[in-house]
Amino acid sequence: MDARTEELRAAHDILAEVYAERLVGALDRMPVERAVLGLFAELVLAAGTGTEIGDIGCGTGRMAPYLADQGFTPHGVDLSPEMVRVARRDQPGHDFAVADLRSLPFADASLDGAIAWYSLMYLTPDDRALAFGELARVIKPGGHVATAFKAGDDTRRRGGESLGLGIGFDIYWLSPAEVERRFAEAGFEVVFWAGRPADPDEVQPQGYAVARRL
Repeated sequence: MDARTEELRAAHDILAEVYAERLVGALDRMPVERAVLGLFAELVLAAGTGTEIGDIGCGTGRMAPYLADQGFTPHGVDLSPEMVRVARRDQPGHDFAVADLRSLPFADASLDGAIAWYSLMYLTPDDRALAFGELARVIKPGGHVATAFKAGDDTRRRGGESLGLGIGFDIYWLSPAEVERRFAEAGFEVVFWAGRPADPDEVQPQGYAVARRL
């Protein structure tokens, strides 16, 4: 594992309990995110291929109950072993595993859809083609991916340092154009875009996209 990935994993191991505490019920307070996820759920169900969903970069597993409530079987993966440990503890009965976005532990065309909720923004430009290609590999033709990301100009930034936990990691505030380009090159068509201004406790706007596997 390269040094940048080791740094990212170690930082999120430390952040696991912080996220578990701070993100309890967060989706209930986010109508825009629920709307995007609701659209994603409708599109996957309308495709009629099945209900197996990947939660790519699942963190503490907070999306698993929502996905299950929509009738899906979620399969969460995360780079951080501590995130996966917390997810298994806090969301028992759901499937979680340690894995890298660049090498997903799913068979070809085995998923009917996937969400990548604030996880693709950690990829370097050199890693993006591989990771988006992995999404294309594991999702069935006609399946959908929904992603949320910090919106910006694709510049590399440092995250985590302001938390006072002695951690830091690279993060990219992605432009919609970059996200669309990466999806298109991997064999997806973006079918929905959305964005919202930064909330008072945020320093950047948020972006959302839903793409269909061609």
